[in-house]
Amino acid sequence: MTERSVTHATFVIERTYDAAPEKVFAACADPAKKRRWFVEGEGWHIDKFEMDFRPGGVETSVFRFGDGPEGRNDTVHLDIVENRRIVSAYTMTIGGNRISASLATIEFEPSGDGTRLKYTEQGAFLDGHDNAAQRESGCRELLEALAAELGRQAA
Repeated sequence: MTERSVTHATFVIERTYDAAPEKVFAACADPAKKRRWFVEGEGWHIDKFEMDFRPGGVETSVFRFGDGPEGRNDTVHLDIVENRRIVSAYTMTIGGNRISASLATIEFEPSGDGTRLKYTEQGAFLDGHDNAAQRESGCRELLEALAAELGRQAA
């Protein structure tokens, strides 16, 4: 039997976007926009992306990189305040192994003509399959992909 462990960690990422809070929020709320920045990318194969963006709504992503193992993100949206915040709980599974369970909060604040986004994740990283540093790095990449999506919309 595999050794079982849980490591708890919290991290916060803040960044500013050159787009109004309504535009940044919309990039998180609109399924087509979110799919582009959240699950698509060079080398990624998307098997499933479904999104019900409302409190209690479920979001599911099933994907793989190249010929790698299947990854899965299962999210439940707990609280949504339009243009202000999104609070979600999600689990990540890779190759059939649950690697984490997290509470994620995204806050949107006006900052001049743009938006200051604050992302806070409180994670339980399971059985040594993942850790806070890896997750924070992945979240930073996703927030960079969000910036590219916002740039595409502005063009």
